[in-house]
Amino acid sequence: MKEITKETYINWYRDMLFWRKFEDKLAAVYIQQKVRGFLHLYNGQEAVLAGSLHAMDLSKDKMITAYRNHVQPIGMGEDPKRVMAELYGKATGTSHGMGGSMHIFSKEHRFYGGHGIVGGQIPLGAGIAFGDKYKGNDAVTLCYFGDGASRQGSLHETFNMAMNWKLPVVFIVENNGYAMGTSVERTANHTDIWKLGLGYEMPCGPVDGMNPIKVAEAVDEAIQRARRGEGPTFLEMKTYRYRGHSMSDAQHYRTKEEVEEYKKIDPITQVLDIIKENKYASEEDIDAINKEVKELVKECEKFAEESPYPDANLLHDMVYEQEDYPFIK
Repeated sequence: MKEITKETYINWYRDMLFWRKFEDKLAAVYIQQKVRGFLHLYNGQEAVLAGSLHAMDLSKDKMITAYRNHVQPIGMGEDPKRVMAELYGKATGTSHGMGGSMHIFSKEHRFYGGHGIVGGQIPLGAGIAFGDKYKGNDAVTLCYFGDGASRQGSLHETFNMAMNWKLPVVFIVENNGYAMGTSVERTANHTDIWKLGLGYEMPCGPVDGMNPIKVAEAVDEAIQRARRGEGPTFLEMKTYRYRGHSMSDAQHYRTKEEVEEYKKIDPITQVLDIIKENKYASEEDIDAINKEVKELVKECEKFAEESPYPDANLLHDMVYEQEDYPFIK
């Protein structure tokens, strides 16, 4: 695995803080009805992405996830201004404003969505990996989904096929404790989701999803296994979301005390503590990062606000390839 250095911790702090503040801004403009539809925020789960990116080779590896998908493409290299514009429904967005919150996409940066169908991305992730194996590419696909999606039948069909064909894919369940408002304990007879891999003799295990170091170590091992042609791995990232399932979630299923308890192990705070303990950065350096992040979020908001809405003709053009499609009046 790539060494975790002083620069790694500083970059983790900057990135995770930016992702958090970026989504805090989205929550604020959602209330102002500048962003519409559903909005699922990633607050609290940032260590899963930060650790994964450290283990990946961003020149070739790929990523696919569910609808909690705003910061992943940013981590993969997509311009955050374009991501925010997509949420605003603007023409400068990653899908020209036609995808919105749940359908961020960046072919250039090998980020394949953003999927609104629960568990729908699991077979797609295996399909992307199959394509790489078929073409002889030395690339690995990371496929993320939530604890609710782990109960879908598509997972079992995909796991069986992925093991049979030894596909270069890492399946990662981000277990934040609740499928919408239903706790993990109420969805199955077991609470250790990673054990689902045992039925397919797939290498699997639990990971501290609040610690980017633990995530990086586990994902690196899984990626190297896939690159050697040994097939998939299933990792259960035990994490937590500080906000509701979506912005419309009243969160009656959990207590404020529970949320506050998890905030004591906030991944951003954990990394910042390491930076301070090891004197990797001065207070002035940290303040400069905080200011930089604040300014970048402002730039993203300004870009999205000032961008134009897409032309109405795009509604037709992005659905129909044939210009004289015979069933359109």
